[in-house]
Amino acid sequence: MGVGTLVMETLAERAAFMRESLQKSQSITENMVAILGSFDHRLSALETAMRPTQIRTHSMRRAHENIDKTLKAAEAEAKILRGPHEDLESYLEAVDQLRSIVRFFSGNKSLQSSIGVLNHANNLLSKAILKLEEEFRQLLTSYSKPVEPDRLFDCLPNCLRPSSGSPGQGDANGKKLSSTNHKLEAVVFTVPTLIPPRILPLLHDLAQQMVHAGHQQQLFTIYR
Repeated sequence: MGVGTLVMETLAERAAFMRESLQKSQSITENMVAILGSFDHRLSALETAMRPTQIRTHSMRRAHENIDKTLKAAEAEAKILRGPHEDLESYLEAVDQLRSIVRFFSGNKSLQSSIGVLNHANNLLSKAILKLEEEFRQLLTSYSKPVEPDRLFDCLPNCLRPSSGSPGQGDANGKKLSSTNHKLEAVVFTVPTLIPPRILPLLHDLAQQMVHAGHQQQLFTIYR
């Protein structure tokens, strides 16, 4: 009986210890929940307090972008009005800048100055493309001259150029041509230079801008 009583007392002590531990754990959990709830409430209050500042910051950033794009529009306008003839590379950069400005103000029509700047940039872009079209026409006209027939003969290798010999030499010339037919695979033809190589990149850039603006038909008309 003494041993049984001792075992029961030990079990009772352990059970009491476990209940006490569970109560402490529950208390700690409740305290943590309360603390986390307090943090959540404070963070919500801080977010509410910061929202006007965030709105003002966003407005200031958009205003800064607005001013920056407006200034760039003025810079681009000066380059566009000078035309592409003096500095084509700078002119093409101004056209790209105008396109960027149009995209910006098209997506921010709520800005007070957006409509006016957008309309002005679109009008300026249309004028710029017309100037590019004229520059393309002038370059193509100035540097692509018709090739004379004699120049085309000069592109042929000597064995294929027409002979100026007498009629009696016809058979001999025919035999000579026949004997060289098997060598034609090694013959090098000289292609005439229709447009100077330094002009080709300029024409490419001009054509690219015109295609981007939807002026493919004008390109075809000029090229013909």
